[in-house]
Amino acid sequence: MVTDVKISVKALRKKFGAFTAVDDISFDVNKGEVLGFLGPNGAGKSTTMKMITGFMTPTAGKILVDGLDIDNYPIEVKTRIGYLPEGAPAYGDMTTSGFLEFIADIRGYRGREKSDRVNSAIDKANLGSVFHKPVETLSKGFKRRVGLAQAILHDPLILIMDEPTDGLDPNQKHEVRELINEMAKDKAILISTHILEEVDAICDRAAIIACGKILFDGTPQQLQAMSLTHNAVRMKFAGEVPKLAKERLCKIGDVSDVMLESEINSLMVIPQAGASIARQVTHLIRDECWDVEEFVVTTGQLDEVFRKITTQITQQ
Repeated sequence: MVTDVKISVKALRKKFGAFTAVDDISFDVNKGEVLGFLGPNGAGKSTTMKMITGFMTPTAGKILVDGLDIDNYPIEVKTRIGYLPEGAPAYGDMTTSGFLEFIADIRGYRGREKSDRVNSAIDKANLGSVFHKPVETLSKGFKRRVGLAQAILHDPLILIMDEPTDGLDPNQKHEVRELINEMAKDKAILISTHILEEVDAICDRAAIIACGKILFDGTPQQLQAMSLTHNAVRMKFAGEVPKLAKERLCKIGDVSDVMLESEINSLMVIPQAGASIARQVTHLIRDECWDVEEFVVTTGQLDEVFRKITTQITQQ
């Protein structure tokens, strides 16, 4: 059965003795979509990924991959998935190209197709400078890219990647994010990450998980809209902040607070419930003839929202 829903998780649960690592979670990932799994350490992200890929058996629930029940079609499911687990495990004594050739053999490729697959993976993961070097001699960043190369070698329908940019330098992170964005056009991609900027950079949706439960599932824009500073206005004056500036700004109907920033001549104007206040603040600046040299409307702080969501459940 062919469907645009490439990953479907229903009422998934995993227990280790008395400890519940994943607690009755459900979500779908569609073709052309990148879902970012966010959560603190021990939240259940990696355990969920291991169950979807068939490396771990659920205690309860159902997993469909490209419409196939993973319990009934385990081999067929694995042919459709590219998996990058945490830690980038590989055979250290193999060279980069030797390891990828080994993976190609396991995937059933031979002859010209095998070499084409390996060369394409090396090129996409930018491993040309280390293809002849033993994996054990590589830096953490290059080892991570070798893991990425093996995950995409067979051009899978579905990519599941646990911290794909872990250990990469800023340039390498940019390259991997560009690659993920390119591949996302015709794949379903599930990634876990601790890097909140990655949500903006590559994710269509974000799911926040803590204590084994999904606490939020929506777009990055919806997540940002939950921030206290969503649509807030940061204004920097050419000189000192005018004496009555805070009082005047607080009288704007949709303003909830005005805070002095660390810079002595800068104010942050906080709206009520993310209301748009830029026009009203601009009119006030004009009417009061304030000398403002910098005016920025903020989108919101993801780290603030992340802390708010994940600490609520841990404090219950």
